[in-house]
Amino acid sequence: MKSSVVTVTLNPAIDKTVVVEKLNVGGLNRVQSVRMDPGGKGINVAKVLNQFGVRVTAAGLIAGTQGQNLLNYLSLEKIAASFLPIAGETRTNLKIVDNSSNCTTEINEAGFVVGYTEIDRFKTQLSELLNDAAYLVLSGSLPPGVGTGIYRELVELAKGKGVKTILDADDAALLEGIQAAPFAIKPNIHELEKLAGIELADDREVIRAARTILAQGIELIIVSMGSQGAIIMDKTATYRVRTEPIVPQSTVGAGDSMVAVLAYSLLNRYSLEETAQWVTAAGTVTASKPGTQVCSLAEVRQFIDKVKINRL
Repeated sequence: MKSSVVTVTLNPAIDKTVVVEKLNVGGLNRVQSVRMDPGGKGINVAKVLNQFGVRVTAAGLIAGTQGQNLLNYLSLEKIAASFLPIAGETRTNLKIVDNSSNCTTEINEAGFVVGYTEIDRFKTQLSELLNDAAYLVLSGSLPPGVGTGIYRELVELAKGKGVKTILDADDAALLEGIQAAPFAIKPNIHELEKLAGIELADDREVIRAARTILAQGIELIIVSMGSQGAIIMDKTATYRVRTEPIVPQSTVGAGDSMVAVLAYSLLNRYSLEETAQWVTAAGTVTASKPGTQVCSLAEVRQFIDKVKINRL
């Protein structure tokens, strides 16, 4: 049985995390420490899956010197990579961590410009990768020049290969991606509100909106709700999940950790209840870590008992 995962990051980045004692907006700030990591949501998913012992390939587009640096970082972390080189320069995303408030400020560049020819070449490359994959993870922002229908096209490509897709996007890219009925999606509460076209005041309204999406051919939906936990649903059951309070350090990568551990749970044939526990634990553990650091398998196992789950 196929057991590997391919993640797609069309707009990767070098994540540069700087730590300051207290962020002085408009004034001088002296940096206490600097950390450089390969970034982009699909790459974050690959980092978590790699730590969980899952065979994963990070795919996408790459450009310039920063792109080569990113590939070097992935190589150091022993993450298999299959990126299509294009013209331009890979972006740098700056994360400023304020130690006094445990608050992270993100400043993200737009990314390189991509043409139709490059997207066609990437599709051909991805098609080959999917021959050995069980799951495809599509996540993150789109670079300039890439149409919002790209995730719909890639979901359809994966379906033609018998590969199940997990989609984590926002705005028009999410809306169009859903039209191809991926296996699972992971909107946060704000993204779900955009899809529903209304503010969702309570769990009952969240569940109603999520059921409308499931009716469009989606098999599983995770609605992440920050410190309020998550709601995980398929067509047969709904679970409300909360965790013991934590001191949040950074939300960077928390949603990506949830997506990664969803893929891990599906590969291990966990029940929906077990999946809900693992996914929520992963997101919470990552949120408790500074900068762009993500959860490990050992950390999530230790945290599982702190996850409270109710079937609705």
